[in-house]
Amino acid sequence: MAQTLAEQIENYIKRLLELSADGSVEIRRADLADMFMCVPSQINYVLNTRFNSAAGYYIETRRGGAGYVRIVRTGLADNAGLAELLAEAKDKPLNKQAAANLLSRLYGEEILTRREYALCQSILAGDALRLAGENEETLRGRLVRLLLLNLLREDVAE
Repeated sequence: MAQTLAEQIENYIKRLLELSADGSVEIRRADLADMFMCVPSQINYVLNTRFNSAAGYYIETRRGGAGYVRIVRTGLADNAGLAELLAEAKDKPLNKQAAANLLSRLYGEEILTRREYALCQSILAGDALRLAGENEETLRGRLVRLLLLNLLREDVAE
């Protein structure tokens, strides 16, 4: 059975990640689009649907002439519960107690080290969040998601 273009692009990127020593790869959308003879929006579609946090990836982008997309394996694929939690938490408000419970759970399951746990607690405590000018719970939810994604990156392992 022939693969769709999206499957071909996905498999190519996954091969690059497998060959990577640190679990990350930097690519240019335009280069991939040229390689697969498609428009860059097709590359965006594959990145958004196949390389998201729920699938165990973290994506950094830089736009412009020297722009790139950096795809990083996060290890979330091995922890379905955490991947589901991050997918559900996307842009959801998070109160102090829920954030504290989540961090405690992650520390208890040894996903966070003691140092990471303390760091996350201090960032999400609330005082700094009130200064941000955004709804405290909305900002806390976004911060938790970003903290966890960055803590789970395989390219910056201890």
